[in-house]
Amino acid sequence: MDTGLRGKVVVVTGATANIGRAIAFDMASEGARLLAVGRDVSAGQAVVKEARARGASEAIFLAVDLLDAGSGDMIRDRAMAEFGAVDVLVNNVGGNAAMGPFARSDPSSWTADIDITLMTVLRVTRLVLPVMIERSTGCIINIGSTAGSVDDYLLAVYSAAKGAVHCFTKVLAKEVGPQGIRVNCVAPYATASEDPAAYSSGSRFHPERGFFTRTIPTLSTRPMHRCAREELS
Repeated sequence: MDTGLRGKVVVVTGATANIGRAIAFDMASEGARLLAVGRDVSAGQAVVKEARARGASEAIFLAVDLLDAGSGDMIRDRAMAEFGAVDVLVNNVGGNAAMGPFARSDPSSWTADIDITLMTVLRVTRLVLPVMIERSTGCIINIGSTAGSVDDYLLAVYSAAKGAVHCFTKVLAKEVGPQGIRVNCVAPYATASEDPAAYSSGSRFHPERGFFTRTIPTLSTRPMHRCAREELS
């Protein structure tokens, strides 16, 4: 399928596992110039190698933690230094730090959920958007979640943060649409990689760091069903 991405500069955050990795590979197969962003260097190098094999015009990896205040600057600066533009930004990073009844929640987990799920989107978008505005063209895709619209049981803050991502998308689309920039949100549900052995160490299914294997231990002892959301990779 040709969607007109050949030669376009595409930035994908959380590109080393699950949803982000699949997006990176699909962009690569269209001949895009890919900047894959994540924390896991070895997984990032593997993504770049596979992206090139799938047809990416160019592919590089940037190791950065999007929770760092300067991460947006690093992404923008690397994209401009390597490619001179950003045509597409995919804000994929997101996740949650805790699961359970809100009445018994730890306030520190609220900040963690909001930082991972909402603030990463705001941070990267704010730094990349002026590059698109200057050229009067671009596309921003925010990975939301059905949790943001139908609400996930025992995930009150995560659901609220995803709802904020959905709302932010709508407002930003109104702001920058007249300047030639499209802003959309995709809200997936129940997705997981078919290849657990290839997970980044940042994946929420990873046995040492994974949210799901910590919170729902039975997932590590039975076949993995499609119940993951976005990954902080």
